[in-house]
Amino acid sequence: MPEITTAERAGVGLDGKPRPTEDRIVVLPNAVVLLDGATSPTPRERDGGWHSRALADELRSLRGDLADELAQAIGRLAAKHGLTPGDAPSSTVAMVRWTDDTVDALVLADSPVVVFGERAEVLADDRLRNLRGKVDRITDWRNRDGGFWVAEADPRAAHQAVRRSWRRDEVRAVLMATDGVSCGVDDYGLFADWQTVLDITFAKGPEAVLDAIREAEAADPERVRWRRSKVHDDQALAVLRFVPENAGNPRDPW
Repeated sequence: MPEITTAERAGVGLDGKPRPTEDRIVVLPNAVVLLDGATSPTPRERDGGWHSRALADELRSLRGDLADELAQAIGRLAAKHGLTPGDAPSSTVAMVRWTDDTVDALVLADSPVVVFGERAEVLADDRLRNLRGKVDRITDWRNRDGGFWVAEADPRAAHQAVRRSWRRDEVRAVLMATDGVSCGVDDYGLFADWQTVLDITFAKGPEAVLDAIREAEAADPERVRWRRSKVHDDQALAVLRFVPENAGNPRDPW
C-alpha cells in the first residue's frame, strides 16, 4: 500500500459565511476517492455537501472497472433517495486505485489527478472549465453532450469520465486535488507546476500547500485579482507515495 497523507479545510459559502466542507476524501484498502460537492446557490436539504457524503458512502469497495463501479454507486444513490437527473445535487469524482501491477485513475469534472513517474502527467477533465464564460447557465449543460459531465443522478455520466492506467513500477507519487487546491497552479500561478506542489508536500506536508493558497486569497478579499465565486473554496488534497521496497532514504521523494 502506498504511503498516503491528506489535508482538508472548509471554505466559506456564497454568502461568505463559514459552513461545513463539501469536499470528501475516502481512503480504501486499495484506492483513494476524492469528491467535491457542488455548492448550491439556494439553500436545500440535499446540497452538494450531502451528495459528496452520500456518494462517498456508496464507494466503499473498488474491485471492478472504475467507471462501472462509479455508475453503480450513482445508480444506488439515486434509487435510495429518489434523485431525478437534472434536479439533483452533484459532485466531482477523482479515483486512484492500485494493484500489484497497475495504477488506475478516473476523473469526472474538475478534480484533477497528477501522476509522477519520469515526468508529471495531469489527468484532468476540462469540459466544465472550458464552458465558463461561454454560456449563461452552466447548469443547463450538465450531463449532456457538448457540455460537461459530473456525478449526479444519471449513471451514464460515469462512462464519460477521463481515465488512464499506468504500470505500478512507473509511478512514484500521485496527487489528487479539488479545485480549491488546483487553483493554486491553474488559476493563481502560486506554484510553478505540480512538481513544485509535490515537493512542498514532501518537505512541509500537504497542509503547507493549503496555507499558501489561503494566504493568497486572504490578500484578495474582494476577488479582484482572481475572479471567483467565493473568497475561500473548500480544499482537499491527497498525496500517495509509492515507495519501492528497496528505497534508500524514506524521506527522499525520489
